[in-house]
Amino acid sequence: MKTTGPKTGIFAPWRNLMLWQQIVLALIVGVVTGIVLNATGNAATAGAIKNIGTLFLSLIKMLIVPLVFVSLVCGMTSVTDMARMGRIGVKSIGFYLGTTAFAIAIGLALGALMQPGAGIDLSAAAAMEPVTAPPFIQQLIGIVPKNPIAAAADGNVLQIIFFAILFGLAINLVGEAGKPVRDFFESLNSVVLKLTEIVISFAPYGVFALMAWVAGTYGLDLLLPLGTVIAALYFGCVIHAVLVYGGLVSVVARLNPIRFFQGIIEPQIVAFTSTSSSGTLPVTMTAVQQNLGVSRSVASFTLPLGATINMDGTAMYQGVAALFVAQAFGIELGMSQYLTIILTATLASIGTAGVPGAGLVMLSMVLTSVGLPLEGVAIIAGIDRILDMARTALNVTGDAACTVLIAKSEGEIDLAAYDTPHVLKSPDISRG
Repeated sequence: MKTTGPKTGIFAPWRNLMLWQQIVLALIVGVVTGIVLNATGNAATAGAIKNIGTLFLSLIKMLIVPLVFVSLVCGMTSVTDMARMGRIGVKSIGFYLGTTAFAIAIGLALGALMQPGAGIDLSAAAAMEPVTAPPFIQQLIGIVPKNPIAAAADGNVLQIIFFAILFGLAINLVGEAGKPVRDFFESLNSVVLKLTEIVISFAPYGVFALMAWVAGTYGLDLLLPLGTVIAALYFGCVIHAVLVYGGLVSVVARLNPIRFFQGIIEPQIVAFTSTSSSGTLPVTMTAVQQNLGVSRSVASFTLPLGATINMDGTAMYQGVAALFVAQAFGIELGMSQYLTIILTATLASIGTAGVPGAGLVMLSMVLTSVGLPLEGVAIIAGIDRILDMARTALNVTGDAACTVLIAKSEGEIDLAAYDTPHVLKSPDISRG
């Protein structure tokens, strides 16, 4: 990336900050602004500020389809060893499903320990209809797009991944005849990455607006009574990130876990504020490659797959929420029901979209599987946005951890780049 000297002018202190510093500062200012607006009865103003955040999210979502398709095609064409690609796929799925089951277990343990549902009356909650998960075979068949253009229009990431893999494979198989197409996608990939860079530079403003809206809308009145539920999930996410992901990076990959967390701070904050794993994908792909030295061929495969099937944060949320509902209604759960929750949430995570609010649908499925009242979902829905922020940040962290582990195992990581503290800088788009 082109670097320039220190910027001057009235906004120089702001423009000279690293992008992650701008984002953190914007997050803090947004929270303070939102609390002030809520306390002074100006929640409507917070809703108006949200429009800026909505615009930023639209820009991010605009990148998802072209970035996933183009980068994955380029990743496939850069790998001629199909056996290696198969290994990467098996490792990715194994990592995602294994850590998801572990996350649910942590959620259940914290739910049993912290008793988030004790003393909460759910008798006034509205009844809800159960949501049943589609059969696994239906989810499997649904991976194959009937119309790739329609899949792109609908933003169906899993179908786009499937088509991009086959398309890239076909380019490889035709040999020399596919070279013009390969060169075209390489050039297009450079353009898409530059577009991504420009969009990411607006992240601080989007983060400020979204946090001001969340704090301004919810305030402290709703958060304090259900603070134990929020605390249990946030504590669980920290435990899972530090011990599970940090431990795997340190012990299995033999890499510095502190550098890992330094390198993914931008996607973590964007995921925290946007509550969308898929929406954060462009930021995650840029950070993992530039900050952690992961090769494009690995990142372009594992990250889109992870944004689709890796839901560790969402799965942990299922464990905490299920215990909350059971305790609030005075229902004792047995070991078989605990195991059912783990299995159901793990399998349901495969077909859960990486978009805001998808966790509530998944929670309805999990509660139904063990016979718990769905009225509890109505209460959880009131603080779902707050919970969604933590679980999405954990989902994205898991995607990055998997990518680093696989890249290290395949020799596809630049260790010098990984060990060099570096974070994305906001591009100076005024200079071209």
